Amino acid sequence: MRRTRLAGALTAVIALALTATGCGGGNTPEAAPAAKAPAAPDRVEPLSSPASPRLPVTVGSADGRRVTVGSAERIVPLSGSLSEIVFTLGLGDRVVARDVTATFEQAADLPVVTRAHDVSAESVLSLKPTLVLAESTTGPAEAIAQIRDAGVPLVVVPAAKDLDDVGSRIDDVAAALGVPAAGEELRERTTERLDAVREKIPAHADRPRVAFLYVRGSAAVYLLGGAESGASSLLEAAGAVDAGKESGLRKDFTPITTEALAQAAPDAILVMTKGLQSVGGVDGLVKIPGVAETPAGADRRVVSVDDGVLLNYGPRTDQVLASLVDQLYGEKK
Repeated sequence: MRRTRLAGALTAVIALALTATGCGGGNTPEAAPAAKAPAAPDRVEPLSSPASPRLPVTVGSADGRRVTVGSAERIVPLSGSLSEIVFTLGLGDRVVARDVTATFEQAADLPVVTRAHDVSAESVLSLKPTLVLAESTTGPAEAIAQIRDAGVPLVVVPAAKDLDDVGSRIDDVAAALGVPAAGEELRERTTERLDAVREKIPAHADRPRVAFLYVRGSAAVYLLGGAESGASSLLEAAGAVDAGKESGLRKDFTPITTEALAQAAPDAILVMTKGLQSVGGVDGLVKIPGVAETPAGADRRVVSVDDGVLLNYGPRTDQVLASLVDQLYGEKK
């Protein structure tokens, strides 16, 4: 439960920042002069065969309830990751609202029913949903209760923690939508794509130490990720070492200090794209106290991934992993 709460706290910070910015040595690779553009596209890729819900179904909810879903005609997913899964299953035309973190193109015109990641129950109910999908970190609790009290089926899916959660989240959403076969197809497609990316990691390359920094210059937020940041699983899957975690940081995030960065001693720094922009790019990033003194800062070695997909752990996570691998080891032919 502690890990879930910590992940939820970061999700709220990210969502608030998205709202504020208007978007919703040895074999070590050569230093990059600037961060590369994110590889993940801003569109999701639906399954080739449209799914057709078979309802009603009764499914388990992560908060211990049993929920009966009778219709999937008007769906409200309350996170960007859940929205991606619904759209990728081929049911995007049934989605009537989005969370502020659903930044991909197909969802761009949908009304936002969150305020800095807090759900507006009134906004949700005004859209007359037949199914609401939430995460265990979604809140406030009063809003969730209000939606349920109005008689709307609401299914809670466990919050994503790492790569191992991708398949189960797809299964949970597909079950609630009455499309388990499509869920199995999507889970298999996602697993195959993740495995294909892992095969691109150079077998004899040194494992780079990568520090995940969460930065928002406009809000003066500068944090170093630790074991609970949500990025460790991705970095390790990319053949890297999570420098914050390895240096002994057991929490999700800790304020950036010269001492903490020196202890982490990263060869590369991972940041979200808009976070990097908010501090003035690589030039601004290396001005944060302690960054320039690290191997990564001295080499200006910065890896960036789009905010909307980095920690989603969903159908586009293979693209996130591919971006990390390409930026850490160079373009693969």
